[in-house]
Amino acid sequence: MKKLLFVINTLGRAGAEMALIELLRRLSLDGEYDVSLFVLLPQGELFENIPEGVTLLNKKHSSESVLSKKGRLRIAWLVFKAFWHRLAGFRLIGYFFRNLKDQKKTGRFQPDKLLWRLISEGTPELKQQFDLAVAYIEGASTYYVADHVKAAKKAAFVHIDYERAGYTAVQDQGCYDRIDRIFGVSKEVERKFLLTYPQYEDKVMLFYNLLDVNGIREKAQKGEGFTDGYTGTRLVTVGRLHYQKGYDIAINALKILRDKGRDIRWYVLGDGPEKASLQKQIDDCGLSDSFILMGAKPCTYPYVKQADIYVHATRFEGKSIAVEEAQILGKVIVASDCTGNTEQIIPEYDGILLSLSAENLAAQIERVLDDAELREKLKQNVLKKDLDHNGDLKKLLSLVEVSDN
Repeated sequence: MKKLLFVINTLGRAGAEMALIELLRRLSLDGEYDVSLFVLLPQGELFENIPEGVTLLNKKHSSESVLSKKGRLRIAWLVFKAFWHRLAGFRLIGYFFRNLKDQKKTGRFQPDKLLWRLISEGTPELKQQFDLAVAYIEGASTYYVADHVKAAKKAAFVHIDYERAGYTAVQDQGCYDRIDRIFGVSKEVERKFLLTYPQYEDKVMLFYNLLDVNGIREKAQKGEGFTDGYTGTRLVTVGRLHYQKGYDIAINALKILRDKGRDIRWYVLGDGPEKASLQKQIDDCGLSDSFILMGAKPCTYPYVKQADIYVHATRFEGKSIAVEEAQILGKVIVASDCTGNTEQIIPEYDGILLSLSAENLAAQIERVLDDAELREKLKQNVLKKDLDHNGDLKKLLSLVEVSDN
């Protein structure tokens, strides 16, 4: 039986992590492979969702959210331990300074990205030999699989706009030279990755995120969802509270709509580092009863199902699983015209795309609300989309077959 290893940075309730759980579920149902999972920072809500038949290689783990105060403290402790493991932190001092100097030159100061190398170097190596090792996300897991895992074949997934997310070839230290196949989760993700790494064009292949289409629809029907008794228009967004997601713009857009007398509430399902600053902006705009930060929810599908419009006004994306889930549930979607969103939505056919500003966002939401014919067209067309990409799994497993030759 072929031995497969999947490595990921954390196991919080986020898009890539949820897609990995679905991939593992399909492999475990297949029964033809010995599948293992290793989490570099073993923390997050999705540990309880690891499918039966998948071996978790971490001796200890926590289901505490990576975004909670307790969760952040625990991650800080794990990073501290990694610093001292075989003196990894001291060995990387030169690396830190070189990259910080490079970041200063480019004006993009993101020291957190450098911690991924520390996590990789400060994590004990696995003793097992695998037929295929898969780094399911950028950063630490890719570095770890490239440098510290023994496997006949190695693959890495890319889920984001690589350069805009803050990764550079200097940080990566040639890790992709040691990877046999690089999977981009969308065509735009592939294109943006190749702007940084044109030399890997022959290695890059498209692999769409796997989603449990029937399971999502069933959970949307069974869950409770909203209980506030509100009867006006509901807008919903799912995603962590981060600058990338454009919530500051969304708040200003709702202010415009409310000032026009629109009876609208906007609900955000997610948590993150910008919660306090966003709540202050909400309060300053007088929207405390209409722009509602609900926090992370174990199951978002009932809330999305009950929304009038799903809004995804992000500054940039890789490929949004939240958008795909909304499409599976047949929702009208208003989204920003940015990397990722443009590949998932056909403008005026199965969704609305707009140049991101508060004024444009408010105008397009208002337009959709006032045009019943447009809303119905978007709903019907979005339900025609084929969002089950099971065939892509063969691209990954073909690496195991190749290793036999």
